[in-house]
Amino acid sequence: MRKFESGATRSSSDNKPDYEGFLNPEVLRIYGQYMHTHRKQEDGSLRDSDNWQKGIPQDVLMKSLLRHVFDLWRMHRAGAVFLEDWEESKIKIDQLCAILFNTQAYILGMINESRKATNGTTTNP
Repeated sequence: MRKFESGATRSSSDNKPDYEGFLNPEVLRIYGQYMHTHRKQEDGSLRDSDNWQKGIPQDVLMKSLLRHVFDLWRMHRAGAVFLEDWEESKIKIDQLCAILFNTQAYILGMINESRKATNGTTTNP
C-alpha cells in the first residue's frame, strides 16, 4: 500500500502496467498525424479513424508489414541517401509508422481470432 503526504492511500502499483512509462506522447502524436494523413481513400472519401479495427486479413497485413520493413531496412543500410536529412527522416518515420500500424492490426486480428474461438465475439472498434 502507498500512503501520501495528504493522508490518501492507494494500493501498490508494482504489478500494474505503467502505460505512462511504456508510451511516449510525442511518438503517439506523430503516429496519429501519420494515420490521419492516410485516411483519404483512392476515391477521395475519408475513412473513419477506427476503420482498420473492423479487421484486415492477416496475410494482407504481413505483406504490407514486410514491404515497409524492407524499405526501412534498405534506407538504414544505405545510410544517407540523396535527400536532405529531415526529408529522409520523415520517410523513415513514415515507414516506422506503417510498421506500427500493421503490427497493431495484426495483433488485433490475433486477439479477435482468439476471442472468436473462445466465445464467438470480437473487439468493438
